[in-house]
Amino acid sequence: MSARRLDAPALRAWAHAAVDDLIAHTDEINRLNVFPVADADTGTNMLFTMRSAWAHVDAEPVGGDIPAVASALAAGALQGARGNSGVILSQILLGLAEVITNAAAQRDGALSAVDGALFAAALRHAAALAGTSMGAPVPGTIVSVLEAAAEAAERCAAEGGDVADAAAAAGEAASAALDRTPQQLDVLAKAGVVDSGGRGLLVLLDAMTATLVGHAPRRPVYAPAAPPAASADLAASEAPPQFEVMYLLTGCGASAVEGLRATLEQMGESVAIAASGSDQFSVHVHVDDAGAAVEAGLGVGSLSRIQITALTGAPSVKSAGGWARERAVLAVVDGDGGVELFAGEGAHVLRPEEGEPISAQQLLRSLIDVGAAQVMVLPNGYVAAEELVAGCTAAIGWGIDVVPVPAGSMVQGLAALAVHDESRQAVDDGYTMARAAAGARHGTVRVATEEALTWAGGCKPGDGLGIAGDEVLIVGSDITAAAAGLIDLLMVAGGELITVLTGEGVDGAVGEALQAHVHREHLGAELVTYHTGHRGDALLIGVE
Repeated sequence: MSARRLDAPALRAWAHAAVDDLIAHTDEINRLNVFPVADADTGTNMLFTMRSAWAHVDAEPVGGDIPAVASALAAGALQGARGNSGVILSQILLGLAEVITNAAAQRDGALSAVDGALFAAALRHAAALAGTSMGAPVPGTIVSVLEAAAEAAERCAAEGGDVADAAAAAGEAASAALDRTPQQLDVLAKAGVVDSGGRGLLVLLDAMTATLVGHAPRRPVYAPAAPPAASADLAASEAPPQFEVMYLLTGCGASAVEGLRATLEQMGESVAIAASGSDQFSVHVHVDDAGAAVEAGLGVGSLSRIQITALTGAPSVKSAGGWARERAVLAVVDGDGGVELFAGEGAHVLRPEEGEPISAQQLLRSLIDVGAAQVMVLPNGYVAAEELVAGCTAAIGWGIDVVPVPAGSMVQGLAALAVHDESRQAVDDGYTMARAAAGARHGTVRVATEEALTWAGGCKPGDGLGIAGDEVLIVGSDITAAAAGLIDLLMVAGGELITVLTGEGVDGAVGEALQAHVHREHLGAELVTYHTGHRGDALLIGVE
Protein backbone atom coordinates (compact mmCIF):
# COMPACT_ATOMS: atom_id res chain seq x y z
CA MET A 1 0.00 0.00 0.00
CA SER A 2 1.46 3.35 -1.04
CA ALA A 3 1.83 6.10 1.55
CA ARG A 4 -0.61 8.99 1.62
CA ARG A 5 0.56 12.58 1.29
CA LEU A 6 0.36 14.71 4.41
CA ASP A 7 -1.85 17.37 2.83
CA ALA A 8 -4.77 19.30 4.33
CA PRO A 9 -7.29 16.42 4.17
CA ALA A 10 -4.72 14.04 5.67
CA LEU A 11 -3.98 16.48 8.49
CA ARG A 12 -7.71 16.68 9.24
CA ALA A 13 -7.93 12.88 9.11
CA TRP A 14 -5.01 12.62 11.53
CA ALA A 15 -6.72 14.95 14.02
CA HIS A 16 -9.85 12.82 13.86
CA ALA A 17 -7.86 9.58 14.24
CA ALA A 18 -5.88 11.06 17.14
CA VAL A 19 -9.10 11.75 19.07
CA ASP A 20 -10.34 8.19 18.42
CA ASP A 21 -7.03 6.67 19.54
CA LEU A 22 -6.82 8.84 22.64
CA ILE A 23 -10.31 7.70 23.60
CA ALA A 24 -9.12 4.10 23.29
CA HIS A 25 -6.01 4.74 25.42
CA THR A 26 -7.25 7.32 27.94
CA ASP A 27 -7.65 4.87 30.83
CA GLU A 28 -4.22 3.37 30.13
CA ILE A 29 -2.56 6.81 30.08
CA ASN A 30 -4.42 7.94 33.20
CA ARG A 31 -3.17 4.91 35.15
CA LEU A 32 0.43 5.94 34.41
CA ASN A 33 -0.04 9.49 35.71
CA VAL A 34 2.14 10.07 38.78
CA PHE A 35 4.06 13.19 37.69
CA PRO A 36 3.85 16.10 38.33
CA VAL A 37 0.73 15.21 40.37
CA ALA A 38 -0.76 11.73 40.68
CA ASP A 39 -4.24 12.90 39.67
CA ALA A 40 -4.85 10.31 36.91
CA ASP A 41 -6.00 12.80 34.27
CA THR A 42 -3.21 13.07 31.68
CA GLY A 43 -5.07 10.95 29.14
CA THR A 44 -8.32 12.81 29.73
CA ASN A 45 -6.60 16.19 29.41
CA MET A 46 -4.84 15.25 26.18
CA LEU A 47 -8.06 13.84 24.76
CA PHE A 48 -10.11 16.96 25.46
CA THR A 49 -7.33 19.24 24.22
CA MET A 50 -7.06 17.28 20.96
CA ARG A 51 -10.81 17.20 20.68
CA SER A 52 -10.88 21.00 20.99
CA ALA A 53 -8.26 21.25 18.22
CA TRP A 54 -10.26 18.95 15.94
CA ALA A 55 -13.54 20.75 16.64
CA HIS A 56 -11.95 24.12 15.88
CA VAL A 57 -10.57 23.04 12.51
CA ASP A 58 -13.87 21.38 11.68
CA ALA A 59 -15.73 24.63 12.36
CA GLU A 60 -13.36 26.90 10.42
CA PRO A 61 -13.66 27.48 6.64
CA VAL A 62 -10.06 26.40 5.99
CA GLY A 63 -10.75 24.18 2.96
CA GLY A 64 -7.68 22.52 1.48
CA ASP A 65 -5.17 25.08 2.73
CA ILE A 66 -2.71 23.12 4.85
CA PRO A 67 -1.27 26.15 6.73
CA ALA A 68 -4.83 27.19 7.61
CA VAL A 69 -5.69 23.66 8.83
CA ALA A 70 -2.54 23.48 10.96
CA SER A 71 -3.12 26.96 12.39
CA ALA A 72 -6.74 26.13 13.24
CA LEU A 73 -5.62 22.97 15.06
CA ALA A 74 -3.13 24.97 17.09
CA ALA A 75 -5.65 27.68 17.93
CA GLY A 76 -8.26 25.15 19.01
CA ALA A 77 -5.77 23.30 21.20
CA LEU A 78 -4.64 26.49 22.93
CA GLN A 79 -8.19 27.62 23.61
CA GLY A 80 -9.25 24.22 24.92
CA ALA A 81 -6.01 23.12 26.62
CA ARG A 82 -6.58 21.08 29.76
CA GLY A 83 -3.92 20.41 32.33
CA ASN A 84 -0.18 20.40 32.03
CA SER A 85 -0.23 17.80 29.25
CA GLY A 86 -2.85 19.78 27.32
CA VAL A 87 -0.70 22.90 27.40
CA ILE A 88 2.25 20.92 26.04
CA LEU A 89 0.07 19.36 23.35
CA SER A 90 -1.03 22.84 22.26
CA GLN A 91 2.64 23.73 21.81
CA ILE A 92 3.26 20.61 19.71
CA LEU A 93 0.45 21.65 17.38
CA LEU A 94 1.72 25.24 17.38
CA GLY A 95 5.16 23.98 16.35
CA LEU A 96 3.60 22.11 13.45
CA ALA A 97 1.56 25.15 12.43
CA GLU A 98 4.44 27.62 12.57
CA VAL A 99 6.79 25.44 10.55
CA ILE A 100 4.14 24.77 7.91
CA THR A 101 3.12 28.43 7.73
CA ASN A 102 6.73 29.63 7.41
CA ALA A 103 7.46 27.05 4.70
CA ALA A 104 4.39 28.14 2.75
CA ALA A 105 5.45 31.80 3.02
CA GLN A 106 8.92 30.98 1.68
CA ARG A 107 7.29 29.28 -1.30
CA ASP A 108 4.80 32.10 -1.93
CA GLY A 109 1.97 29.98 -0.58
CA ALA A 110 2.70 27.05 -2.91
CA LEU A 111 2.75 24.35 -0.22
CA SER A 112 0.32 21.51 -0.78
CA ALA A 113 1.81 18.86 1.51
CA VAL A 114 4.36 18.28 4.27
CA ASP A 115 7.43 16.20 3.34
CA GLY A 116 9.74 14.28 5.65
CA ALA A 117 12.14 17.18 6.24
CA LEU A 118 9.31 19.57 7.07
CA PHE A 119 7.72 17.04 9.44
CA ALA A 120 11.05 16.60 11.22
CA ALA A 121 11.50 20.36 11.48
CA ALA A 122 7.99 20.66 12.95
CA LEU A 123 8.79 18.10 15.65
CA ARG A 124 12.04 19.89 16.48
CA HIS A 125 10.31 23.26 16.74
CA ALA A 126 7.52 21.68 18.80
CA ALA A 127 10.08 20.31 21.25
CA ALA A 128 11.61 23.77 21.63
CA LEU A 129 8.21 25.40 22.22
CA ALA A 130 7.16 22.71 24.69
CA GLY A 131 10.41 23.13 26.60
CA THR A 132 9.98 26.89 26.72
CA SER A 133 6.42 26.60 27.98
CA MET A 134 7.64 24.50 30.93
CA GLY A 135 10.39 26.94 31.90
CA ALA A 136 12.85 24.22 32.92
CA PRO A 137 11.87 20.86 31.31
CA VAL A 138 12.37 17.80 33.49
CA PRO A 139 14.14 14.80 31.88
CA GLY A 140 11.96 11.73 31.59
CA THR A 141 8.80 13.54 30.56
CA ILE A 142 6.92 14.12 27.31
CA VAL A 143 9.52 16.70 26.26
CA SER A 144 12.27 14.05 26.40
CA VAL A 145 10.15 11.69 24.30
CA LEU A 146 9.38 14.47 21.82
CA GLU A 147 13.07 15.38 21.45
CA ALA A 148 13.93 11.74 20.68
CA ALA A 149 11.15 11.60 18.09
CA ALA A 150 12.39 14.81 16.45
CA GLU A 151 15.96 13.53 16.26
CA ALA A 152 14.88 10.27 14.63
CA ALA A 153 12.67 12.09 12.12
CA GLU A 154 15.54 14.42 11.21
CA ARG A 155 17.87 11.48 10.68
CA CYS A 156 15.31 9.68 8.53
CA ALA A 157 14.64 12.77 6.40
CA ALA A 158 18.35 13.38 5.92
CA GLU A 159 18.62 9.86 4.50
CA GLY A 160 15.88 10.61 1.96
CA GLY A 161 12.87 9.24 3.81
CA ASP A 162 9.43 10.58 2.99
CA VAL A 163 6.93 11.88 5.54
CA ALA A 164 5.52 8.39 6.25
CA ASP A 165 9.05 7.11 6.90
CA ALA A 166 9.78 10.08 9.15
CA ALA A 167 6.57 9.58 11.12
CA ALA A 168 7.29 5.88 11.59
CA ALA A 169 10.87 6.60 12.67
CA ALA A 170 9.62 9.22 15.12
CA GLY A 171 7.18 6.71 16.58
CA GLU A 172 9.82 4.03 17.07
CA ALA A 173 12.21 6.50 18.69
CA ALA A 174 9.42 7.80 20.91
CA SER A 175 8.62 4.23 22.00
CA ALA A 176 12.26 3.62 22.94
CA ALA A 177 12.50 6.97 24.73
CA LEU A 178 9.29 6.23 26.60
CA ASP A 179 10.80 3.00 27.91
CA ARG A 180 13.79 5.01 29.20
CA THR A 181 11.72 7.57 31.16
CA PRO A 182 11.75 5.60 34.46
CA GLN A 183 15.55 5.69 34.33
CA GLN A 184 15.46 9.49 34.02
CA LEU A 185 12.85 10.36 36.63
CA ASP A 186 12.88 8.76 40.09
CA VAL A 187 9.17 9.28 40.72
CA LEU A 188 8.40 7.12 37.69
CA ALA A 189 10.83 4.39 38.72
CA LYS A 190 9.37 4.22 42.22
CA ALA A 191 5.85 3.91 40.86
CA GLY A 192 6.88 1.41 38.19
CA VAL A 193 5.47 3.42 35.29
CA VAL A 194 6.58 5.18 32.13
CA ASP A 195 5.73 8.84 31.64
CA SER A 196 2.02 9.31 30.96
CA GLY A 197 2.47 12.34 28.71
CA GLY A 198 5.08 10.49 26.67
CA ARG A 199 2.62 7.62 26.25
CA GLY A 200 0.04 10.09 24.97
CA LEU A 201 2.54 11.51 22.50
CA LEU A 202 3.24 7.99 21.20
CA VAL A 203 -0.50 7.58 20.57
CA LEU A 204 -0.47 10.76 18.47
CA LEU A 205 2.58 9.69 16.46
CA ASP A 206 1.12 6.24 15.81
CA ALA A 207 -2.12 7.89 14.68
CA MET A 208 -0.07 9.87 12.15
CA THR A 209 1.53 6.67 10.83
CA ALA A 210 -1.88 5.00 10.58
CA THR A 211 -3.24 8.02 8.69
CA LEU A 212 -0.39 7.95 6.18
CA VAL A 213 0.02 4.20 5.56
CA GLY A 214 -3.21 2.67 6.85
CA HIS A 215 -1.85 0.88 9.91
CA ALA A 216 0.31 1.54 12.97
CA PRO A 217 2.69 -0.63 15.00
CA ARG A 218 1.23 -2.72 17.81
CA ARG A 219 2.33 -1.38 21.17
CA PRO A 220 2.30 -3.10 24.55
CA VAL A 221 -0.27 -2.06 27.13
CA TYR A 222 1.67 0.12 29.54
CA ALA A 223 0.66 -0.55 33.13
CA PRO A 224 2.18 0.23 36.55
CA ALA A 225 4.73 -2.42 37.47
CA ALA A 226 4.42 -1.60 41.17
CA PRO A 227 1.37 -2.60 43.25
CA PRO A 228 -1.29 0.13 43.49
CA ALA A 229 -0.39 0.68 47.13
CA ALA A 230 3.14 1.68 46.16
CA SER A 231 1.85 4.39 43.84
CA ALA A 232 -0.57 5.57 46.50
CA ASP A 233 2.21 5.83 49.09
CA LEU A 234 4.29 7.74 46.57
CA ALA A 235 1.49 10.20 45.90
CA ALA A 236 0.93 10.69 49.61
CA SER A 237 4.59 11.22 50.50
CA GLU A 238 4.26 14.91 49.74
CA ALA A 239 0.92 16.69 49.97
CA PRO A 240 0.19 18.04 46.47
CA PRO A 241 -1.32 21.47 45.91
CA GLN A 242 -5.10 21.60 46.24
CA PHE A 243 -6.02 23.20 42.92
CA GLU A 244 -5.16 23.21 39.24
CA VAL A 245 -5.69 26.70 37.78
CA MET A 246 -5.81 27.45 34.06
CA TYR A 247 -6.74 30.54 32.06
CA LEU A 248 -6.11 32.32 28.78
CA LEU A 249 -4.11 35.52 29.13
CA THR A 250 -4.05 38.42 26.66
CA GLY A 251 -2.90 42.03 26.56
CA CYS A 252 0.63 41.64 27.89
CA GLY A 253 4.15 41.34 26.54
CA ALA A 254 6.81 38.65 26.85
CA SER A 255 8.53 40.30 29.81
CA ALA A 256 5.26 40.44 31.75
CA VAL A 257 4.67 36.76 31.02
CA GLU A 258 8.06 35.82 32.40
CA GLY A 259 7.30 37.92 35.48
CA LEU A 260 4.03 36.04 35.89
CA ARG A 261 5.90 32.72 35.54
CA ALA A 262 8.24 33.69 38.37
CA THR A 263 5.31 34.73 40.56
CA LEU A 264 3.43 31.49 39.94
CA GLU A 265 6.53 29.37 40.58
CA GLN A 266 6.74 30.95 44.04
CA MET A 267 3.06 30.15 44.67
CA GLY A 268 2.97 26.57 43.43
CA GLU A 269 4.33 24.06 40.95
CA SER A 270 3.82 22.59 37.46
CA VAL A 271 3.84 26.05 35.93
CA ALA A 272 3.36 26.05 32.17
CA ILE A 273 2.75 29.10 29.99
CA ALA A 274 2.15 28.36 26.33
CA ALA A 275 2.16 30.98 23.60
CA SER A 276 -0.25 31.04 20.68
CA GLY A 277 2.11 32.78 18.29
CA SER A 278 0.29 36.08 18.86
CA ASP A 279 -0.55 37.88 22.10
CA GLN A 280 -2.50 35.03 23.71
CA PHE A 281 -1.06 32.67 26.32
CA SER A 282 -2.43 29.57 28.04
CA VAL A 283 -1.43 29.56 31.72
CA HIS A 284 -1.36 26.48 33.95
CA VAL A 285 -0.31 26.06 37.60
CA HIS A 286 -0.95 23.81 40.62
CA VAL A 287 -1.48 25.89 43.78
CA ASP A 288 -3.15 25.93 47.17
CA ASP A 289 -4.46 29.47 46.70
CA ALA A 290 -6.41 29.47 43.44
CA GLY A 291 -7.59 33.04 43.91
CA ALA A 292 -4.04 34.33 44.21
CA ALA A 293 -3.06 32.58 40.97
CA VAL A 294 -5.96 34.25 39.16
CA GLU A 295 -5.12 37.63 40.70
CA ALA A 296 -1.52 37.28 39.54
CA GLY A 297 -2.76 36.91 35.97
CA LEU A 298 -5.09 39.87 36.31
CA GLY A 299 -2.09 41.91 37.37
CA VAL A 300 -0.45 41.58 33.95
CA GLY A 301 -3.31 41.24 31.45
CA SER A 302 -6.89 40.19 30.68
CA LEU A 303 -8.13 36.71 31.56
CA SER A 304 -10.72 34.44 29.94
CA ARG A 305 -11.75 30.75 30.15
CA ILE A 306 -10.73 30.53 33.81
CA GLN A 307 -10.78 26.91 35.01
CA ILE A 308 -10.23 25.84 38.61
CA THR A 309 -10.19 22.12 39.40
CA ALA A 310 -9.69 20.42 42.76
CA LEU A 311 -6.64 18.13 42.78
CA THR A 312 -7.27 16.69 46.25
CA GLY A 313 -10.26 16.31 48.49
CA ALA A 314 -10.91 20.05 48.45
CA PRO A 315 -14.32 21.19 47.20
CA SER A 316 -14.45 21.29 43.42
CA VAL A 317 -14.88 24.57 41.62
CA LYS A 318 -16.81 24.29 38.37
CA SER A 319 -14.77 25.17 35.31
CA ALA A 320 -15.88 28.25 33.42
CA GLY A 321 -15.87 28.13 29.66
CA GLY A 322 -14.59 24.56 29.38
CA TRP A 323 -17.36 23.66 26.92
CA ALA A 324 -18.67 25.22 23.75
CA ARG A 325 -22.20 25.22 25.23
CA GLU A 326 -23.95 24.29 28.43
CA ARG A 327 -26.42 21.69 27.13
CA ALA A 328 -27.15 19.83 23.91
CA VAL A 329 -29.04 16.82 22.58
CA LEU A 330 -27.39 13.82 20.92
CA ALA A 331 -29.78 11.70 18.86
CA VAL A 332 -28.95 8.33 17.29
CA VAL A 333 -30.75 8.30 13.94
CA ASP A 334 -30.74 6.42 10.64
CA GLY A 335 -31.25 7.57 7.06
CA ASP A 336 -30.31 10.79 5.28
CA GLY A 337 -33.75 12.21 5.95
CA GLY A 338 -33.52 11.22 9.60
CA VAL A 339 -30.23 13.04 9.99
CA GLU A 340 -31.68 16.14 8.30
CA LEU A 341 -34.86 16.01 10.40
CA PHE A 342 -33.16 15.75 13.81
CA ALA A 343 -30.35 18.15 12.94
CA GLY A 344 -32.95 20.64 11.75
CA GLU A 345 -34.50 20.50 15.22
CA GLY A 346 -31.15 21.38 16.79
CA ALA A 347 -29.87 17.92 17.77
CA HIS A 348 -26.39 16.54 17.19
CA VAL A 349 -26.67 13.21 15.41
CA LEU A 350 -24.89 9.88 15.54
CA ARG A 351 -25.66 7.58 12.61
CA PRO A 352 -25.11 3.80 12.74
CA GLU A 353 -22.89 2.25 10.10
CA GLU A 354 -24.72 -0.14 7.78
CA GLY A 355 -25.20 -3.45 9.52
CA GLU A 356 -23.14 -2.39 12.55
CA PRO A 357 -24.61 -1.70 16.01
CA ILE A 358 -23.60 1.43 17.92
CA SER A 359 -20.78 0.61 20.34
CA ALA A 360 -20.05 2.26 23.68
CA GLN A 361 -16.88 3.75 22.20
CA GLN A 362 -18.77 5.28 19.25
CA LEU A 363 -21.28 6.75 21.67
CA LEU A 364 -18.52 8.10 23.90
CA ARG A 365 -16.77 9.71 20.93
CA SER A 366 -19.99 11.42 19.87
CA LEU A 367 -20.67 12.64 23.41
CA ILE A 368 -17.23 14.23 23.46
CA ASP A 369 -17.67 15.74 20.00
CA VAL A 370 -20.92 17.43 21.04
CA GLY A 371 -18.79 19.76 23.18
CA ALA A 372 -21.44 20.42 25.84
CA ALA A 373 -21.24 20.15 29.63
CA GLN A 374 -24.65 18.40 29.69
CA VAL A 375 -25.93 16.07 26.98
CA MET A 376 -29.42 14.61 26.67
CA VAL A 377 -29.13 11.31 24.76
CA LEU A 378 -31.91 9.96 22.51
CA PRO A 379 -30.91 6.34 21.66
CA ASN A 380 -34.07 5.88 19.52
CA GLY A 381 -33.81 2.09 19.63
CA TYR A 382 -30.40 1.95 17.92
CA VAL A 383 -28.19 1.41 21.00
CA ALA A 384 -28.18 -1.78 23.06
CA ALA A 385 -28.78 -1.15 26.76
CA GLU A 386 -25.34 -2.37 27.85
CA GLU A 387 -23.58 -0.18 25.26
CA LEU A 388 -25.69 2.83 26.25
CA VAL A 389 -24.87 2.38 29.94
CA ALA A 390 -21.17 1.81 29.25
CA GLY A 391 -20.81 4.82 26.94
CA CYS A 392 -22.75 7.18 29.20
CA THR A 393 -20.91 5.98 32.32
CA ALA A 394 -17.52 6.61 30.67
CA ALA A 395 -18.61 10.10 29.61
CA ILE A 396 -19.85 10.90 33.12
CA GLY A 397 -16.48 9.79 34.47
CA TRP A 398 -14.83 12.33 32.18
CA GLY A 399 -16.93 15.21 33.42
CA ILE A 400 -19.88 15.21 31.00
CA ASP A 401 -23.30 15.28 32.67
CA VAL A 402 -25.17 12.71 30.55
CA VAL A 403 -28.93 12.18 30.76
CA PRO A 404 -30.14 9.21 28.63
CA VAL A 405 -33.79 9.69 27.62
CA PRO A 406 -35.70 6.38 27.16
CA ALA A 407 -36.70 6.85 23.52
CA GLY A 408 -37.15 3.46 21.83
CA SER A 409 -37.89 4.79 18.35
CA MET A 410 -37.18 7.85 16.25
CA VAL A 411 -40.84 8.86 16.62
CA GLN A 412 -40.42 8.87 20.40
CA GLY A 413 -37.17 10.78 19.97
CA LEU A 414 -38.95 13.47 17.96
CA ALA A 415 -41.59 13.80 20.68
CA ALA A 416 -38.88 14.22 23.30
CA LEU A 417 -36.90 16.67 21.19
CA ALA A 418 -39.99 18.83 20.69
CA VAL A 419 -40.16 19.63 24.43
CA HIS A 420 -36.41 20.01 25.02
CA ASP A 421 -35.63 23.31 26.76
CA GLU A 422 -32.04 24.01 27.77
CA SER A 423 -33.14 26.92 29.96
CA ARG A 424 -34.57 24.40 32.45
CA GLN A 425 -32.45 22.49 34.92
CA ALA A 426 -31.07 19.27 33.44
CA VAL A 427 -33.16 17.02 35.69
CA ASP A 428 -36.33 18.92 34.76
CA ASP A 429 -35.46 18.90 31.07
CA GLY A 430 -34.68 15.18 31.15
CA TYR A 431 -37.88 14.32 33.01
CA THR A 432 -40.02 16.37 30.61
CA MET A 433 -38.36 14.76 27.59
CA ALA A 434 -38.79 11.28 29.09
CA ARG A 435 -42.50 11.92 29.70
CA ALA A 436 -42.96 13.10 26.13
CA ALA A 437 -41.18 10.01 24.79
CA ALA A 438 -43.23 7.68 26.99
CA GLY A 439 -46.43 9.44 25.94
CA ALA A 440 -45.80 8.69 22.26
CA ARG A 441 -47.36 5.27 21.59
CA HIS A 442 -45.42 3.73 18.75
CA GLY A 443 -45.14 0.79 16.41
CA THR A 444 -43.52 -0.32 13.17
CA VAL A 445 -44.53 -1.80 9.87
CA ARG A 446 -42.32 -4.23 8.00
CA VAL A 447 -42.67 -6.54 5.03
CA ALA A 448 -43.04 -10.28 5.70
CA THR A 449 -40.27 -12.33 4.08
CA GLU A 450 -41.66 -15.84 4.70
CA GLU A 451 -44.80 -17.69 5.65
CA ALA A 452 -45.40 -17.65 9.40
CA LEU A 453 -48.10 -17.79 12.04
CA THR A 454 -48.45 -14.59 14.12
CA TRP A 455 -50.73 -13.39 16.91
CA ALA A 456 -52.79 -11.71 14.18
CA GLY A 457 -52.97 -14.84 11.99
CA GLY A 458 -50.91 -16.28 9.19
CA CYS A 459 -48.80 -14.20 6.84
CA LYS A 460 -47.08 -14.83 3.53
CA PRO A 461 -44.12 -13.11 1.79
CA GLY A 462 -45.01 -9.57 0.75
CA ASP A 463 -47.65 -8.99 3.42
CA GLY A 464 -47.42 -5.94 5.64
CA LEU A 465 -46.92 -6.60 9.37
CA GLY A 466 -48.04 -4.04 11.94
CA ILE A 467 -45.95 -4.48 15.09
CA ALA A 468 -46.19 -2.95 18.56
CA GLY A 469 -44.54 -4.15 21.74
CA ASP A 470 -42.53 -6.75 19.77
CA GLU A 471 -45.73 -8.53 18.68
CA VAL A 472 -47.37 -8.66 15.25
CA LEU A 473 -50.85 -7.18 15.79
CA ILE A 474 -51.89 -6.54 12.19
CA VAL A 475 -51.39 -8.54 9.01
CA GLY A 476 -52.29 -6.61 5.86
CA SER A 477 -52.09 -7.22 2.15
CA ASP A 478 -49.32 -4.58 1.93
CA ILE A 479 -47.57 -2.04 4.16
CA THR A 480 -50.29 0.57 3.59
CA ALA A 481 -53.03 -1.75 4.83
CA ALA A 482 -50.92 -2.85 7.80
CA ALA A 483 -50.09 0.76 8.68
CA ALA A 484 -53.75 1.81 8.52
CA GLY A 485 -54.71 -1.03 10.85
CA LEU A 486 -51.85 -0.23 13.25
CA ILE A 487 -52.85 3.45 13.36
CA ASP A 488 -56.41 2.43 14.22
CA LEU A 489 -55.12 0.32 17.15
CA LEU A 490 -52.78 3.04 18.44
CA MET A 491 -55.63 5.58 18.25
CA VAL A 492 -57.98 3.49 20.45
CA ALA A 493 -56.72 5.40 23.50
CA GLY A 494 -57.04 8.70 21.63
CA GLY A 495 -54.50 11.02 20.10
CA GLU A 496 -54.09 14.26 18.24
CA LEU A 497 -50.87 13.87 16.26
CA ILE A 498 -49.82 10.85 14.19
CA THR A 499 -46.23 10.77 12.93
CA VAL A 500 -45.19 8.41 10.15
CA LEU A 501 -41.53 8.03 9.19
CA THR A 502 -41.04 6.23 5.88
CA GLY A 503 -37.98 4.10 5.31
CA GLU A 504 -35.62 3.32 2.48
CA GLY A 505 -37.43 2.52 -0.78
CA VAL A 506 -40.94 3.34 0.48
CA ASP A 507 -43.09 5.07 -2.16
CA GLY A 508 -44.53 8.48 -1.32
CA ALA A 509 -47.98 7.19 -2.22
CA VAL A 510 -48.01 5.27 1.06
CA GLY A 511 -48.04 8.50 3.03
CA GLU A 512 -50.77 9.95 0.85
CA ALA A 513 -52.96 6.88 1.35
CA LEU A 514 -52.47 7.02 5.13
CA GLN A 515 -53.30 10.73 5.10
CA ALA A 516 -56.62 9.94 3.43
CA HIS A 517 -57.29 7.09 5.90
CA VAL A 518 -56.74 9.32 8.93
CA HIS A 519 -58.85 12.11 7.46
CA ARG A 520 -61.66 9.63 6.94
CA GLU A 521 -61.42 7.52 10.12
CA HIS A 522 -59.99 9.84 12.78
CA LEU A 523 -61.53 13.27 12.55
CA GLY A 524 -59.60 15.94 14.41
CA ALA A 525 -56.29 14.04 14.28
CA GLU A 526 -53.37 15.35 12.25
CA LEU A 527 -50.97 13.08 10.35
CA VAL A 528 -47.47 14.21 9.37
CA THR A 529 -45.14 12.15 7.20
CA TYR A 530 -41.35 12.42 6.87
CA HIS A 531 -39.21 10.37 4.54
CA THR A 532 -36.22 9.51 6.73
CA GLY A 533 -34.86 6.73 4.51
CA HIS A 534 -34.04 4.55 7.52
CA ARG A 535 -33.15 0.92 7.01
CA GLY A 536 -35.01 -2.10 8.36
CA ASP A 537 -38.67 -1.40 9.13
CA ALA A 538 -40.61 0.15 6.26
CA LEU A 539 -42.52 2.56 8.53
CA LEU A 540 -42.16 3.95 12.03
CA ILE A 541 -45.45 5.22 13.46
CA GLY A 542 -46.09 7.29 16.58
CA VAL A 543 -49.25 8.69 18.15
CA GLU A 544 -49.33 11.54 20.66
